[in-house]
Amino acid sequence: MKHIVTVQDAVTAFAPYMEPTDAELDAIEQEMPVVLADVDLLDAQIVTIDRTPTELDERRIRRARRRALAARVALLNRPSVTGLSGGAA
Repeated sequence: MKHIVTVQDAVTAFAPYMEPTDAELDAIEQEMPVVLADVDLLDAQIVTIDRTPTELDERRIRRARRRALAARVALLNRPSVTGLSGGAA
């Protein structure tokens, strides 16, 4: 007869020592404008899923796409203290 037991780490996956570090929280905060711009773009696209986009819908999507791209460019052009991971620099 085999006993079935749980692995303690799997049960307590969100232990206090697994909280994000200050550096990770800072990175999330720096990327937040990009995330919010992407959410706005998705909102504009979701509105038009079940209907033919009107001229106003198309303008709203174009503006949201430009804001998302501008937020990405601003994030990439921001001087970084630690540098980006995975880059060649």
